[in-house]
Amino acid sequence: MLETIHSPKDIKQLNMDQLTQLAAEIREFLIQNVAQTGGHLASNLGIVELTLALHYVYDMPEDKVIWDVGHQAYVHKILTGRQQQFATLRQSGGISGFPKTSESVYDAFNTGHSSTSISAAVGYAKAQQLQGGKKSHIAAVIGDGSMTGGMAFEALNHCGHENIPMLVILNDNEMSISENVGGVAAHLNRLRTASTYTRLKTKISNRLVGSQKGKTLHRVIRNVKNTLKYTLLHAAPFEMFGFNYIGPVDGHNLKLLIQIFTKLKEVDDQIVLHVKTVKGKGYLPAQENPGKFHGVPKFDPESGEFCSASGKNYSAVFGDTMIRLAKQDKSITAVTAAMPAGTGLLPFQRQFPQRLIDVGIAEQHAVTLAAGLSMGGLKPVVAVYSTFLQRAYDQVLHDVALQNLHVVFCLDRAGVVGEDGETHQGIYDIAYLSHIPNMTIAAPSCFSELEHMLEYALMQHKGPIAIRYPRGGETMPLPHRTEGMEPEVLKQGKNIVILALGAMVPEAVKAAELLEKQGIHITVVDLRLAKPLPEAVILKEAMQSKLVVTMEDGAAMGGVGEQICACMEQRQISRQVLQIAYPDQPIQQGKRAELIRENEMDGASVAEKIGDIVRQWKNND
Repeated sequence: MLETIHSPKDIKQLNMDQLTQLAAEIREFLIQNVAQTGGHLASNLGIVELTLALHYVYDMPEDKVIWDVGHQAYVHKILTGRQQQFATLRQSGGISGFPKTSESVYDAFNTGHSSTSISAAVGYAKAQQLQGGKKSHIAAVIGDGSMTGGMAFEALNHCGHENIPMLVILNDNEMSISENVGGVAAHLNRLRTASTYTRLKTKISNRLVGSQKGKTLHRVIRNVKNTLKYTLLHAAPFEMFGFNYIGPVDGHNLKLLIQIFTKLKEVDDQIVLHVKTVKGKGYLPAQENPGKFHGVPKFDPESGEFCSASGKNYSAVFGDTMIRLAKQDKSITAVTAAMPAGTGLLPFQRQFPQRLIDVGIAEQHAVTLAAGLSMGGLKPVVAVYSTFLQRAYDQVLHDVALQNLHVVFCLDRAGVVGEDGETHQGIYDIAYLSHIPNMTIAAPSCFSELEHMLEYALMQHKGPIAIRYPRGGETMPLPHRTEGMEPEVLKQGKNIVILALGAMVPEAVKAAELLEKQGIHITVVDLRLAKPLPEAVILKEAMQSKLVVTMEDGAAMGGVGEQICACMEQRQISRQVLQIAYPDQPIQQGKRAELIRENEMDGASVAEKIGDIVRQWKNND
């Protein structure tokens, strides 16, 4: 069946048996293809029937469906003419792992970060309301994990106030990347475990099951109880915002979903449809371990074993160092926004369960919570991907930095992250943190530097400090002779100096080694700090050089290179400068090493650029 599907129009021609067969084929297609490319698997396996039903009932692209985060949109891509391109998923020049309006007219909105879909859908619906004309159906598909983000509730509140008709589909699979946290889950648990409730339920059950009539009555009471529980506990929050609540319904019952969407299509109102799905459905390894199979590298579809080479990475080094330091200092506390696994904190959580605070997908709350923890006498470490800290810029500035609070920000996935593409590249943190007062920014070039920097940040530093480190592991061993935060000269040369930061230090060393073979000996400095800049070392090396090369795995605009140039200009030091950083444009997906090469930031490219400049000097002489 799958080979006959080239657009959503083809789906509308199928009967229920054919749709059911198509669902099974889509799951097999996903497993086989993601096994070859890597990507988000469990979330897509869980949303097959829901996606089929949406495309069967609604008329896209006239009708708009906005996928929150977007990592569950693979099925949507398969059904909208991109099936043949799946071998290029998340590869350089291939299709994105997230919805992209430039890729297809069926993608209504670019996504990549969580909790944005309802706001975007409200905007679509409001634009339609203001402009009049033909009314399209607008729907937002959002997971229960994304509902932990405050922006989703801000959108619900505004939509209810404006009385804007639209459909919110709550895809409830009881988790995001890691297990969900939140007040609703805790309230349900308290209700189930309350001693009075438990004793009463057990007493009634024991009496009822003693006879056949009692067993029948027991089933009726249980069903009524469950209905009331869902109505009161699930409907109430949405009804409060002015939405009509429907559900929960089985998200894998294709016939039922089609019937519901067909009826909802005729209703011009604000509706929340609560759909229960199973993450990883249809593939046992993913169903049993959906967190592991959320975002996967290449894997063996038969065994479920990952093919990527295991080994130490920066996240693991961070997690191990946190455990070592937390044993020494009971005030050290970790804060994360639904990412204990991704940031390397699961071992810390197992060892210190009370000292790992997971706030859900709520980066703003995480940062201000950390500010409160600091005020309360603790040493909070906010572990977050670089791309996600952007969501809490105001809190970093207003609640932490302006009060000069001791909060440590550990920014995983700094620099380019690779296959997740433009929405996830962590190349902006230097620019948006550098102008924040009282902030210190450090960047390790190897594992040992990360350990030393984290120890310094927690045991010696006062005030806010960010440590940014890349995805993956060390790229090469470095000849470090000193520890701490002071800059270090790794190679001593003449006339040319490379001032490198973090993950670019190994590339600077590679460039120097390549140039040495040509008889060009250059100085390489590991800056270690992006703020405050080690001005004394920078100015000393600049004064002794004809060419100053800056290297950083961040955006050129507002980056370390620009700040070094400003520093030299203030001191009236005029030198030729070569700035190595990412250009002022979105960086698309591709393997991390590929993106570094494509942007001519690898050691070989830098050596070639420096060599060209040296040859130009000789020609001019």
